[in-house]
Amino acid sequence: MPNQLVNSKSPYLLQHKDNPVNWYEWGEEAFLLAKQRNLPIFLSIGYSTCHWCHVMAHESFEDDEVALLLNTNFISIKLDREERPDLDNIYMNVCQMLTGSGGWPLTIFMTPEKKPFFAGTYFPKKSNYGRIGFIDLMLKINDLWKNNYFEILESANDITKSIANSLGDKDTEINQHVAELAFSKLEQNFDENYGGFGSRPKFPMPQNYLFLIEYFKKTNDTKALFLAEKSLNEMRNGGIYDQIGFGFHRYSTDERWLVPHFEKMLYDNTWLMQAYTSLFEVTGKKQYKIIVEEIAEYLCRDLRHPSGGFFSAEDADSEGQEGKFYVWSESEIKEILKDDFLIAQKVFNTNEDGNFLHENHHAPDGTNILYRTKSNSELAQQFEITEIAFIEKLSSISAKLLFERSKRIRPHRDEKILTDWNGIAIASFAKAGLVFGNDAFIQTAEECARFVLSNSFESGKLFHRIYDAEAGIDAMMDDYTSLVYGLINLFKATLNQEYLQKAIYFQNQLDKNFWDEENWGYFLSDKNASDVIARTKDNFDNAVPAAANIALNNLFELHLLSGDLKYKQRYDELLTASAKLCNSYPTAFLTLIYTLLKSQQDNGILVIALKEGTSIEIKEFQEIAKHKRILIKFDDSQFYSDYKSIDGKITYYQCADYKCDLPKFELD
Repeated sequence: MPNQLVNSKSPYLLQHKDNPVNWYEWGEEAFLLAKQRNLPIFLSIGYSTCHWCHVMAHESFEDDEVALLLNTNFISIKLDREERPDLDNIYMNVCQMLTGSGGWPLTIFMTPEKKPFFAGTYFPKKSNYGRIGFIDLMLKINDLWKNNYFEILESANDITKSIANSLGDKDTEINQHVAELAFSKLEQNFDENYGGFGSRPKFPMPQNYLFLIEYFKKTNDTKALFLAEKSLNEMRNGGIYDQIGFGFHRYSTDERWLVPHFEKMLYDNTWLMQAYTSLFEVTGKKQYKIIVEEIAEYLCRDLRHPSGGFFSAEDADSEGQEGKFYVWSESEIKEILKDDFLIAQKVFNTNEDGNFLHENHHAPDGTNILYRTKSNSELAQQFEITEIAFIEKLSSISAKLLFERSKRIRPHRDEKILTDWNGIAIASFAKAGLVFGNDAFIQTAEECARFVLSNSFESGKLFHRIYDAEAGIDAMMDDYTSLVYGLINLFKATLNQEYLQKAIYFQNQLDKNFWDEENWGYFLSDKNASDVIARTKDNFDNAVPAAANIALNNLFELHLLSGDLKYKQRYDELLTASAKLCNSYPTAFLTLIYTLLKSQQDNGILVIALKEGTSIEIKEFQEIAKHKRILIKFDDSQFYSDYKSIDGKITYYQCADYKCDLPKFELD
């Protein structure tokens, strides 16, 4: 019989609805039952495309022996980390505090009052090789609950007190050399052979490259540009990139970017679109434009809802094996390509024994991950054909392989639509559309924005998740910051003030409900959140930029675009609140430092004042918007109301550093 999760709107929770474990969703029903029965709560946090979440589920949560112990001695709650990032942040902080590390599945034991006293990640069903198994862990926790109850409560209270963090320090200023310090640390940690930073595993970390590109623009230090180009080129050529279907996998398990963790996430790919778009802006190299177009093709083909929003992710596993959907034997490729096999072999570096087996011993013998080591021009020369002819041949080869791959059993797709992740998608398509003059990209961004605003925003209230045509879960800080970020970029691409006005509305809601008036900074949960044991903050960039650091960028842009000084004041306060940690850990605040660099070299706006009824061709102004921040306003506009057209002519005001030049009727 299905358990309590059968009516859930979370694809992850629905994966567990037929477990013999009597799962509950996070909510008062579970907490009340735990209090009535005086039982500890077992909280398991994961997400639908998490490989090790699946492993623990198969080993333990689908097992009758485990289920009997859980159902007898605990109240069990399943939580989707992507639905409740605020709760995940709280309990992940506990895990890192108690164990020194974290990850998913996240395993928490806590009191009926939600106070944690034990934390860990994956546990095998049975103890082995010095690692405690889940069964033995449950027995030990049960014994402690019965025989050391008051000690557990004391520990849980102490842990809970340490969870809440203010992160506010009004007495510290940003180190004026913080950008140089961040670059120096990245340079020290750079992998000269394969790009990226550190050894394995390697995550794409798009904020690293956005920072490096901005640092290059500020300092003209070519080493910064080299670090970004080397890394992004190696990633595109590696197995972490889907060579025939496009899009990036989650991360690389090795230092060469060869063997990925095969899940594909919406947020990784949209942020990387921005990194490659920015790289194109400073280099003009067509290859980066092509990569952006490929990622966009993947997202629109495989993750897009018919009405315009984007689904969350695709799993790493299919048919019980990680990566099975994506890998190839040479015999398969020969059968599909016939005479073109030798070209594919040289392009994608396959071999008869396989290259996947060497890195992952669970893979079948002869399995190949497709990856590249040579450019199109190098391969064209090797095959003694023109580069154009080679590209046409490669396109044909890839299309044939992709068609045959489409017949395989696909990995599970997580079809919940998240406001925050879609906000980043809006921003990425809008920015790419503006930079490349691609109207289809801008249209995709607009359709996504319409979808989110139509489905996630009801009666003045913003929601976090859309699933099965139903909105749910009150929006959190990430939702507001990402949506504002998307709308700002959409305004800059379209020059449609409706998007700017909406961005301002949601920013004002964020400031009203999430700002910490006492210590400054934004809480992850709003002031009315009733089911969290603490309102926490998270300013550290992780695999992708932190919401607080995106908010800093939004405040900078809104100050310039609207001319309203309150956003500059909030920008200064947020910067101050983050300064102490940023000075100590600069590489964890690269998104913040990126905005700081941008503000030092791009703090102006071109105000274009028009008489009411003036007809203009937006396309002409979009060309200007590629290179500078602009606002087109009619004389009665709420923005920059003091600046009006003169004698009915289009009038230009160049403003920067709190002053504007004399009005002009023509641009230089």
